[in-house]
Amino acid sequence: MWSLLELIPGDFQITILDVGAAFGERPPYQSLVDAGRARVIGFEPNAQECARLNEMYGAPHRFFPHFIGDGGPATFHETNWVLTGSLYEPHTRLLEKFQNLAEVTTPVARHPVTTKRVDDIAEIDDVDFIKIDVQGSELAVFKGAQRILQGVLHIQTEVEFVEMYRGQPMFADVDIFLRSHGFQFHTFNGFGMRAFKPVLVNNNPNMGVRQLLWSDAHYVRDWLHLDALDELKLKKYAVLAHDVLKSWDLVHLILLALDRKNGGALAPEYLKRMATSATMPAAG
Repeated sequence: MWSLLELIPGDFQITILDVGAAFGERPPYQSLVDAGRARVIGFEPNAQECARLNEMYGAPHRFFPHFIGDGGPATFHETNWVLTGSLYEPHTRLLEKFQNLAEVTTPVARHPVTTKRVDDIAEIDDVDFIKIDVQGSELAVFKGAQRILQGVLHIQTEVEFVEMYRGQPMFADVDIFLRSHGFQFHTFNGFGMRAFKPVLVNNNPNMGVRQLLWSDAHYVRDWLHLDALDELKLKKYAVLAHDVLKSWDLVHLILLALDRKNGGALAPEYLKRMATSATMPAAG
């Protein structure tokens, strides 16, 4: 798919906040970074991984080895796989019910740490897109970032539907908080599933039957109030909706608001180009 940056004029840069930035896979914003149109501010408390990210990305991107949370002391629960460590204790009794969960979330050690609030970090000012994956601590991060959230357009956050970590906030808690701060729920990026032991699906321990465990949820700035956004924010919002979310109908809605604001005609031009695109999805 072509980038909306080809259609929208200007050399603006999108600011991305990535909390829990250890990369197990290509991040959703990578194409914007590759185009030189995004700046990443990341947090990865694993010092080795943080150093690797700084070396790989370089300036103007910056990664910090901080635990992000409510700004107070906490305990980091180290596990046998770096991606499952958390500020919440693994709920081993629950995890053991499923294939290949307790096996990759086995407690190894506990470490006293001090967390930082996003709003207290001087290097962070105006943010457009937040990606967050912190194994249960998402709500604490959002509560400590209420100043920054005022300008955010798109959030991708991991959410859990069962208590994989003891006492962690659930999807419903995150949903209520984000909706109360001007966001609309948009979509899920698939679902994490596992089968209850001893059932094994297609001889694959990572496949499930019906039980949903986690997902990446996408929230977007409330599209009922697009006219409240300035021209630059509307441009950034449209690029994120097209290049990251692939939500063509939302893009058009945003471009209509942009056209109303500046007298342009990007919305009909976008529809025309999408109609001739080989990758335009079928209606419905």
